[in-house]
Amino acid sequence: MALLEVRDLHKRFGGLRAVDGVDLVVEAGERRAVIGPNGAGKTTLFNLITGHYRPDAGTVLFDGRDITGAPTHEVARAGIGRAFQITSIFPGLTVHENVQLGIIARQGESRRMVGRAEGLHADEVTAVLEDVGLSPLARETAGNLSHGDQRALELAISVAMEPKLLLLDEPTAGMAPAETRRTMELVRRIADERELTVLFCEHDMEVVFGTADRVLVMHQGRPLVDGTPDEVRTHPEVRRVYLGEEEL
Repeated sequence: MALLEVRDLHKRFGGLRAVDGVDLVVEAGERRAVIGPNGAGKTTLFNLITGHYRPDAGTVLFDGRDITGAPTHEVARAGIGRAFQITSIFPGLTVHENVQLGIIARQGESRRMVGRAEGLHADEVTAVLEDVGLSPLARETAGNLSHGDQRALELAISVAMEPKLLLLDEPTAGMAPAETRRTMELVRRIADERELTVLFCEHDMEVVFGTADRVLVMHQGRPLVDGTPDEVRTHPEVRRVYLGEEEL
């Protein structure tokens, strides 16, 4: 069953057609990748799905509901979580408090200040941090974490929102090979354990082909190929677009 359906989505910025007629279907439980050269429209597509941009035309359906152009908080509460290309955490708060804020937001308790809510949802915070391997760092200030641990924390915050669909925008950007392997092992494990559907964009083709069930290739805002990793890897147009950029 389709969890997410994107139908003929369009977004222009002046004369630039950032997303130009994209269709995408993500089945429940699927790991779906979106790839393409820089400027292909991947992040814009994610921004349209999550309500950061309003499309010029087209439809976004999630879990049978039309969320086209809905505000970001409504999209999040509908069940879509997102981790950004640039790590999005609260660096001055502890690891525990970062995850606690995610739970507070999910429960609609955002008027409570963290300092006044010490101990609130403590068991759930602990469980989420154990899931992502950060429980030993619960009292550490988030800004002091390594890059890989900050990405794990961002994943923890997203998981705390209890999404049905998790969007990851270049989850391994800036990571060394060992960190990349650990991060994607974590993503796959969390997705399996929590029965999450995952939609991600990524430049590392080893990550893409080792994780995705299906891959959408975008080029200049338009869909180029949509298929299995093997179909995408051997497609002549994909190889042409990536020539000199990626080895597929």
